[in-house]
Amino acid sequence: MGDFSLTEILNYIQFSVVLRVFVLLVIGIPSLHFLAKVVSNQAKKRYSEQAGMVVNKSLFYLGLCLIIFTVFKELGFNLTALMGTAGVIGIAVGFASQTSLSNVISGLFLIGEKPFSVGDLIRIGERLGVVVSIDFLSVKLRTLDNLYVRIPNENLIKQEVVNITRYPIRRMNLDVNVAYKEDVSNVMNLLKEVARKNPFCLDEPEPLLLFKNFGDSSLEILFGVWFVKTDFVKLKNSIMMEIKECFDKEGIEIPFPHRTIYSGSKTDAFPIKIHDEGKEQKD
Repeated sequence: MGDFSLTEILNYIQFSVVLRVFVLLVIGIPSLHFLAKVVSNQAKKRYSEQAGMVVNKSLFYLGLCLIIFTVFKELGFNLTALMGTAGVIGIAVGFASQTSLSNVISGLFLIGEKPFSVGDLIRIGERLGVVVSIDFLSVKLRTLDNLYVRIPNENLIKQEVVNITRYPIRRMNLDVNVAYKEDVSNVMNLLKEVARKNPFCLDEPEPLLLFKNFGDSSLEILFGVWFVKTDFVKLKNSIMMEIKECFDKEGIEIPFPHRTIYSGSKTDAFPIKIHDEGKEQKD
């Protein structure tokens, strides 16, 4: 074995350091990404889609921090001083990002409480959309008209959230108005028959029929039918057309608003005269 000069030894040491750093960055990060994906897939199968996303991001960022600190160590940085500097920076960033910290804490509450999961259709205020992801800082929605909406977790904790697809079946409430001359019992029987024939209406629970109110120009009936949550659009379109066809066939009047003008007992009635334009032209 020949003698090596000091320059050759230093060059060899530098080359080995660069090689290790290269391996850590080029091989370590893709391997970490693959490992996080495998673990998250197992979490999705065992727990939920939401748990898989959280595990994936948590494991990846934690591993990435370890790789970065290892690279700094290989390059000869003083980790003690670096940790101290990172701590000071972390405290400063913490004071400057109190809103972000509040969102993180709110995100932990959402993950623990599970008021909704990825894929659920939820309503938040005026927003209605499908949950795409649940992160530490925010929840992402895809609206029904294909818009991307990001809502901070803190807002979700403070306001009402309606999970429309939480349960496998739902009830669709339809307001059906008929004229005062109609037989309410007959109308209700016709609505029951419409629900019975519709393939998207469930037999159990039974449809709800409620005589709600005497309206300004109609009798108001609440018609509630149960359905599987994935059949909303099919049921909505079909049952509305079937009610109209049934009422037309049976001669049931669906009224429009009427107005009666009363001038009072001591006032003469308003004179009303109807002109026939066609007749006047002939004359």
